[in-house]
Amino acid sequence: MASAHDGHPGGPGELNLWGARLVDGTGGPPRERVVVTIREGRVAAIDDARGEAPVGAVDLAGTTLMPGLVDAHVHLLSDDIRSAGFGPPPELHGELPRPREVGHYVLAKTAQALLEAGVTTVRDVGSMDDEAIALRTAVELGTVAGPRILTCGRIVSATSPGGRIFGSMYREADGVDDVRKAVREQIRRGADFVKVMATGARSVVREDPEPAQLTRDELRALTDEAHRLGFRVAAHAEGLEGCRLAIEEGVDTVEHGLSLHREPALLEQMARDGIVLVPTLTTFHDLAERFAGHFPVKLVDQAKRQLEAAYLTLVAARSAGVTLAMGFDSAPPGANATELVRMVEGGLPAAEGLVAATANGATALGLEDVGVVRPGAIADLLVVEGDPLEAPRVLLDRSRIRLVCRDGVVVAGRSLDGSGPAWENRRPVTFGEAPFGSPCADIVRP
Repeated sequence: MASAHDGHPGGPGELNLWGARLVDGTGGPPRERVVVTIREGRVAAIDDARGEAPVGAVDLAGTTLMPGLVDAHVHLLSDDIRSAGFGPPPELHGELPRPREVGHYVLAKTAQALLEAGVTTVRDVGSMDDEAIALRTAVELGTVAGPRILTCGRIVSATSPGGRIFGSMYREADGVDDVRKAVREQIRRGADFVKVMATGARSVVREDPEPAQLTRDELRALTDEAHRLGFRVAAHAEGLEGCRLAIEEGVDTVEHGLSLHREPALLEQMARDGIVLVPTLTTFHDLAERFAGHFPVKLVDQAKRQLEAAYLTLVAARSAGVTLAMGFDSAPPGANATELVRMVEGGLPAAEGLVAATANGATALGLEDVGVVRPGAIADLLVVEGDPLEAPRVLLDRSRIRLVCRDGVVVAGRSLDGSGPAWENRRPVTFGEAPFGSPCADIVRP
C-alpha cells in the first residue's frame, strides 16, 4: 500500500492535544483522557493525560478525538446542481455569460467545506474536464486548503449512452487494446487509480444497469494493465453480472454493488480477496426521493428498488466479512457524514460505521498511514464535541467540530475561527505549508 505522506519540507512543529477521549479508527474500545503529541505532521506519541493541561497544550477535555474522515466516493465538480445555495446563484436570462473560470472558485470552496466537515481525504471517482486533477494540484501546491485528493482522471467506459450525458467525465473504449490504451491515458493524465464502468448507470434512461457493460476480456485487460503498472481499480457495478465480472477479474473496490445480496458466494469471494465494497446508500436516496421530480418515472421507480437492495446488500456484506467503506456520492460538500449515519441506521454498529468512514476508507484508497490514530500515522485528526459512538449525527453538526488537523496542521474547527477556546500553538494553513449532458441527468453521478 502507498504512503499518503508527501514529505514536504518545513512541516509543522510539535502540537499537544490534551484530555480528549480517543476513538482511534480501529474499532477497538475508546480510550479516555489521552494526550496526542503531533510532530512533523505525524502522531509522535499517545499517552495518558494526567492532571491539568500544561501551558501550550490544546485542552480538549470533554471531546472525542478521532481520525479525519475518509470519503471513498466523491465527485469533485464545479457545478452545484445538487447543492442548492452552495455555489453562485443560477444565471438569469439577459445576464452576460459567466466565465468558465468561475467554476474554479466553486472547487476551492468545495475543498474548504470538506475540511470544515472533518473530511481530510477523498477519492474522486469522476469529474468533468479533469477538474479533480486541477484541484488536487492546487491543494498539493498549497494554493488552496483542502483534503488529500486521489482521482481516477476519466472513467473508462464502453461506448454508451452515458458517454453522451457525462461527456468529459468518461473515456469510452472498445476492445482489449483500446481499453489498455485508455488505462495508460489516465495514468498519463495524472490519475491515482483507474475507475471502470462495469455496468451502466442508474441515472441514464437508455442504460440497463443489470448486465455487464464490458466483456470479460475487456475487464480483464483493464485490471491487468492497471495492476501491472501499480494502480488500483474501482468498478462501478450495480447489476449482478457486472459485479460478478468485476470481482472475478480482481478489481480492488466495488462501487454501489447493490445486487450482491442476491449471490452470497460473491460476497464471500470479496471477503477472501480483500475487495472493498463502497455501498453509496445516499445516492439511491437522491434519485428515489430527493431529486425524484427531476427524473423520468422509470428511473425513480428503479431507484426505489435499488435503494431497498442496497440496504439488503449492506447487511449481507457485513455478515460475510466484507470490508465496507463510506462513500457519500452526493452533495452538498461537507455533508459527507450523512452516509456514515445511513450506514449505521442500515445495520452497522456505530463503531463499525466509524471504521468504514476512516480506516476502511483508507484501505479502499490503498493508503496505510491515514484513517487511524496511532504513533507513526499521518496526523489527520478530527475533534468533535460529543460522542460519535453514541450518536454519529454529531459529525453533521458543524458547531460541534472543535478542531480539524491535516498533516498535523490545524486547518478548520471552532477553535480556529475564534468561537472556541484559544491556544498559543494553533496554526492556520499558509501557502506552501501543507500539501493539501443535461443538468438533471448530472444530478446523480455514476
